[in-house]
Amino acid sequence: MIVNPIAIDVLCVGHASYDLVFSVPHHPGEDEKMLADSFVGCGGGPAANAAVQVAKLGLKAAFAGYLGNDLYGDKHYQELIDYGVNIDLVVRGDSPTPLSTVLVKPDGKRALINFKGETRALPENAIDFSKVNPKVVLFDGHEPRISVDYAKTLLKHKIPMVLDAGSLHDGTQALVQLVDYPVCSEKFAIQWAGDVDNALSKLAKLAPYAVIILGERGLVWQHGEERSAL
Repeated sequence: MIVNPIAIDVLCVGHASYDLVFSVPHHPGEDEKMLADSFVGCGGGPAANAAVQVAKLGLKAAFAGYLGNDLYGDKHYQELIDYGVNIDLVVRGDSPTPLSTVLVKPDGKRALINFKGETRALPENAIDFSKVNPKVVLFDGHEPRISVDYAKTLLKHKIPMVLDAGSLHDGTQALVQLVDYPVCSEKFAIQWAGDVDNALSKLAKLAPYAVIILGERGLVWQHGEERSAL
């Protein structure tokens, strides 16, 4: 029996974690105890968050990545379902769901601690991407073994690809050479090319559109020889 792939507007491939977010009056000092002003527990991770945002915009979203068979994995899995994200490509396992504690200060700056335990990147054959037919695919680079081979397949079919590159690692290093729309942090730009200006020039030679996010200072982008800031 041949099953037609599910039509998806944006498939997001990469990292999922569960975030424990505390709003604090200031960064805690050594041996300091404090009360948080507020607390939120929710799903996190660049690719998983992107899938939820796509679904909130009323489009068909899917997430491909890993969640553990634990309390936080169950919570995040149900959250994806509740937002209408397709979870056919989510892999569950006995390794723990990555967990992040985030401290958010009044000025919006944050400190983040991530714990992955023995959880490792998924192997190359962990996900059958033939189950979906995406119009666009977003990668965050955190699942390099499944992402790079899939990106090469997408190139053959001319399906647009976006890279959310927060930092330089094996996944983002490989994918930045393949995607159509690299959207990178300032941290990635400096790690990859030494400075933002050089990074933007290099990215624009690899892809038709390149974007570098500068936090509260906005962003810079380049298309061909055209460059601007927002």
